[in-house]
Amino acid sequence: MTLTDIEITAELVRDLLRDQHPDLADHPLRLGARGWDNQLWRLGEDLAVRLPWATESADALLRKEYAWLPSLASRLPLPVPVPQRLGEPSERFPRPWIVTTWVPGTPADRAPATRSAEAADALATFLTALHRPAPDGAPIGRGRGGTLADGAEQFAQQLASATELGLIPDPDAVRAVWEDAAAAPDWAGPALWLHADLHPANILTADGTFCGVIDFGDLCAGDPAYDLAAAWILLPEGAADRFHDTYRPAPDAATLRRARGCAVQRALAGILIGEAGVRGRPGGKPTWGPPGHEALRRLTATAR
Repeated sequence: MTLTDIEITAELVRDLLRDQHPDLADHPLRLGARGWDNQLWRLGEDLAVRLPWATESADALLRKEYAWLPSLASRLPLPVPVPQRLGEPSERFPRPWIVTTWVPGTPADRAPATRSAEAADALATFLTALHRPAPDGAPIGRGRGGTLADGAEQFAQQLASATELGLIPDPDAVRAVWEDAAAAPDWAGPALWLHADLHPANILTADGTFCGVIDFGDLCAGDPAYDLAAAWILLPEGAADRFHDTYRPAPDAATLRRARGCAVQRALAGILIGEAGVRGRPGGKPTWGPPGHEALRRLTATAR
């Protein structure tokens, strides 16, 4: 059920299409996925309909994708879901929705990358292309892409919860990584475009490497360290160095320290959502926990 207490069904989606985009209404339709914010309905072979079904913030995130992502997509070296149509709130469904291109692949939380070099190169090349200065008026992240000090309270809450629940073996080592990151100099460059939500459920794999990036709802401008944290969350063992060597411009020591802190926070979030759940929120999966544990193991093993 959605926050509006309207059940999203194939019949509802088809009726919405008939009302607002009738040329698409007769395409084959089937449920694709139920995510954290949205439901995804496959429309024919090449399109998908995304409808918010849980969080109030999803409405603004869909509109943001529709406004900004098409202009960025053409320069990105991996396929992304490019918005094609906007659906406005109506009596049938009182929230906005979008039609996007369909990106084939399997989410990395279910099929992790296994080809280290290829995955490192694909991720680094993608982020090199994405991380360009954002224009005036670009969206600001919801606690993402800013200074680590902005996330200090959230990190403390995450660490306390994970410790209380016995989900992590060495809380002090996790805290040490965060404190070192928080002590690093802040980003002094221009605010760069960020995906800002690069966890394993939002990147797709095929044949052992990355083949697409999805869910740009948190697209924003800020510190690239927030995205560079993905090296520890997404890549196979030992691939982070190749990723950092391929990404351009090469990240300096302070950026890597901040990225490690962002990775710790993202890993804790994955563990808590995957293993403890979040009351009242859909989308948490057991598959989110293992990548978080693996990332913490790597990060704490090399703590300064």
